[in-house]
Amino acid sequence: MILVLLGTQNNSFNRLLEEIERNIEKGNINEKVIAQCGFTKFKSDKIETFDFVSTEEIEKLIENANYIITHGGVGSIVSSLKQGKKVIAVPRMKMYDEHVNDHQIDIVYKFNEQGHIIGITGVEELSKALKDIKDFKPKPYISNSNKLINIVEDYIDSVL
Repeated sequence: MILVLLGTQNNSFNRLLEEIERNIEKGNINEKVIAQCGFTKFKSDKIETFDFVSTEEIEKLIENANYIITHGGVGSIVSSLKQGKKVIAVPRMKMYDEHVNDHQIDIVYKFNEQGHIIGITGVEELSKALKDIKDFKPKPYISNSNKLINIVEDYIDSVL
């Protein structure tokens, strides 16, 4: 099973779900896909969707997933990495009204650069990431709150 996590951001991320559906149709995804859509209103006969569930239920879904496809939210990425899961992360973008700014691009870039995830910028890169995830060996994630706080503070300083 592949788990898709779109977090709790009050913006839509149809662009990612539509691309996942295209990859199912092309045969690039052959297993069950379950998507936590949050505020994204998306119906599909190819993807099992739900809006929100408890943290405990999300943790169980992550545990049972072969890998995770997620937006560029730190919570979704870190929750998945802490369970040792392979992650493909795609940032929400301001230009598509998916977020108020493009900070998720930086988050995805940093986790990708450190070897923890396969981070892609655009949904059109998903089919390649789906091929790469099979042999991807993520660098183990060690929680370091101070490091994460510094990354966020540096980003905030750079945009102010």
